[in-house]
Amino acid sequence: MLKGKVAVVTGGSRGIGRAICERFAENGANVAFLYSGSAEKAEELKAKLLASGVKAEAYKCNVADFNEVSDTFKRIVADFGTVDILVNNAGITRDKLLLSMREQDFDEVLDVNLKGFFNTIKQVYPILAKKRAGKIINISSISGLIGNPGQANYSASKAGVIGLTKTVAKELASRGVCCNAIAPGFIKTDMTAAFTGENRLVSSIPLGRMGLPEEVASLALFLASPSSDYITGEVIRIDGGLAM
Repeated sequence: MLKGKVAVVTGGSRGIGRAICERFAENGANVAFLYSGSAEKAEELKAKLLASGVKAEAYKCNVADFNEVSDTFKRIVADFGTVDILVNNAGITRDKLLLSMREQDFDEVLDVNLKGFFNTIKQVYPILAKKRAGKIINISSISGLIGNPGQANYSASKAGVIGLTKTVAKELASRGVCCNAIAPGFIKTDMTAAFTGENRLVSSIPLGRMGLPEEVASLALFLASPSSDYITGEVIRIDGGLAM
């Protein structure tokens, strides 16, 4: 489905990002993924992707740093020759009620979750526009659609991602480039593992369970594939009905 395509995935070494890297590689894409945490986990994933018979490389990068992102994408283009698909997945949380939230908590989340997306899109924009083809997939959240107490920073960043997605979609549509957002609900990842109210949460989800990273990856695969060539500027919820 993606044979020969080059995909860049940020926050790729674990959780949703890892599942997307694996699903893309299974479907023939060469994968360059960015990570900021454990080099050991990154190398483990790289080995798994290479075993799928595709090209894969890991790049340590702070997506909030524009210059670091620029340098990293130069390396990716040098290593892979081009970029066809960008998945912006890197994200952090610094949850507190707004009254207790420090300015630093707000700034750090916006810098990674929103500015980080701008930084990477800025790198692939001219590449995809020149090719007159390509896919940009931004991982937002239902928190960006409906808000969530204790997540003023996170919700604001994910709402910003939606606005960014729609603007980029309009700017690049005439060039045949599609830009869409995925808005996951509660997905079983390291980020949600520390949540103590899972039973109460699950009872509020119409489908009665948390989602899996692999389910988000399947949606990302669809948006990265030719099957979605007439879809752009959309925000697709994958939340078990929580935000309907």
